[in-house]
Amino acid sequence: MSAITMRGITKRYPDGTEAVSSVDLDIADGEFVILVGPSGCGKSTLLRMIVGLEDISDGEMRIGDEVVNDRAPKDRDLAMVFQNYALYPHLSVRENMAFPLRIAKVDDAEVTRRVEEAARVLELTENLDRKPANLSGGQRQRVAMGRAIVRDPKAFLFDEPLSNLDAKLRVQMRTEIARIQKKYGTTTVYVTHDQTEAMTLGDRVAVLRKGVIQQVDTPRNLYNDPVNLFVAGFIGSPSMNLLPGTLRGAHLSLPFVDLELPQDVVERVSSQGGAGERQVIVGIRPEHFEDAEMVSRDDQHKGVVFPSRISNIEWMGSELYAYLPYQAGDAIAGQLDSLAADLDLEQSSGEESQLVARLDAASRVEENAEAQIWLDARRIHLFDPETGEALTHSAKAPVRR
Repeated sequence: MSAITMRGITKRYPDGTEAVSSVDLDIADGEFVILVGPSGCGKSTLLRMIVGLEDISDGEMRIGDEVVNDRAPKDRDLAMVFQNYALYPHLSVRENMAFPLRIAKVDDAEVTRRVEEAARVLELTENLDRKPANLSGGQRQRVAMGRAIVRDPKAFLFDEPLSNLDAKLRVQMRTEIARIQKKYGTTTVYVTHDQTEAMTLGDRVAVLRKGVIQQVDTPRNLYNDPVNLFVAGFIGSPSMNLLPGTLRGAHLSLPFVDLELPQDVVERVSSQGGAGERQVIVGIRPEHFEDAEMVSRDDQHKGVVFPSRISNIEWMGSELYAYLPYQAGDAIAGQLDSLAADLDLEQSSGEESQLVARLDAASRVEENAEAQIWLDARRIHLFDPETGEALTHSAKAPVRR
């Protein structure tokens, strides 16, 4: 096992395009780090530079104490698991898993020991003599993982390994990967575009946009304390509601209600300068709304209640999503639409705008009817409409554009 250290890692193509730009990232020995972002953000390119399948244009890549920029993939002692499994169809599960050890001329008895141990961990013992064609998708992915495990490498690298599985199998395999990584304690770098995988698997998550790391933190901190609008909008499902607002001291005017912000939120915003009235982009997670009838009297004062028409309801069993239409106005509508498009968000402003609210499943709100909705004022996020910087971020860090 080894730490992975990146300093100024850049991938520049002949036409001058930078797929990855000046990445600095420290991955500790035994840590599970996720690289996440939308398609084309550079996460797979960065992974391929770690393993040596892509040349590094600038910067320094270290595995352990060794600089590996010029080392061939076979000399880096890393194990990579691909999206398409890459199994040999004519070989049994046993021989697929043993293949890298055969190439390395490992003793037969040691090969047998390692393969059978990995098969027990992966629950593949009964399938060792079967061919890949006779396995399910989840079993094939476990074989691919087993081939990586038997090598006892310095690090595991996963390139969207669950993309070809159906939804139920993805959930099962997420659990398997987490269990196996904890058992072996091997440094792991995992690439995905699925933020649910990122939030449930990683010790830390690195969010990338256009080749630049926006924020690296624990899943909890990314969700609760995003550094900018891109991270806030990308992390979370359903996505954070984004809408225009006007801030005057502690007073925040939204298109559907006015409210007073808590003192700690006001202090964070004030520390960023800009006294007096200012336009802001307001971020509200769906779960920070609630049917006012479901909120206790003790909690009512921690937020604000406003009337709203419910345009649509999606009942999910354990919760329901209510869609609340509102008029955004023209104050910063253009900027918000442009920024949302640039950040690959589906949020928009204008006459057709609507909020998504995640309500208690016991709520009796009805479609096309008025309801009293409660908003938790303590959980509101504010962003600068020009830079996308989070004005309410608790520990300021440089914003990446």
